[in-house]
Amino acid sequence: MAVSLNADAEFERLWLDDGSWVDVARDWLLGADEVLDAVMGSVSFRQGRLFRYERWIDEPRLGAGIGAGGSHPHPVLGDAQQALSARYGHRFDGYGLALYRDGRDLQAFHRDRDLRWLDDTLIILLTLGARRSWFLRPRSNRYVHDDNKGATHDLRPGPGDLMVMGGATQLGWEHSVPPQPGVREPRVSVQWRWTSRRGRPVEGASYRAPRTFSR
Repeated sequence: MAVSLNADAEFERLWLDDGSWVDVARDWLLGADEVLDAVMGSVSFRQGRLFRYERWIDEPRLGAGIGAGGSHPHPVLGDAQQALSARYGHRFDGYGLALYRDGRDLQAFHRDRDLRWLDDTLIILLTLGARRSWFLRPRSNRYVHDDNKGATHDLRPGPGDLMVMGGATQLGWEHSVPPQPGVREPRVSVQWRWTSRRGRPVEGASYRAPRTFSR
């Protein structure tokens, strides 16, 4: 299959509440397997570290970034960035990449607090590789201890699928990629982020910052 953006892909908007939404476009990128091969063959992913409960641990996935003016692992990712800027009316100067090597890699529930201003944001995720569960839950469910940890939605993006979290989603909702031990194939999430810098910035450390036991 030739690699291209799918002009016929339908964008469906899921309203989470009055001010929070997610756009989903299945098969937005055609030929996603070729793009995955290009990413895996040219991007140097790095092991991140997190400080948790008085010790450093390896982040359970790998990461990389393509800055403004950087070389795209595949030309279609440059086309994707331009198309997303045109659709959503905001300029994206670069993007991050997260590599889940297999089903053991994961991302715990979190908000993208590093943006600080969360009242009006865009978090755009383009999936390459394995189809994995991708959970959403309202923050009010963060103390729920069922099998899905309070998740109310599982969007399960597959290769070439696009998801866009918008509005106040980062303010009142959390998202995660849970472990799936049976998955052996890699998944790459290509990520563009934007904030309007409106509203009150969140206070406190990001999810990457040190956390210690209270005494």
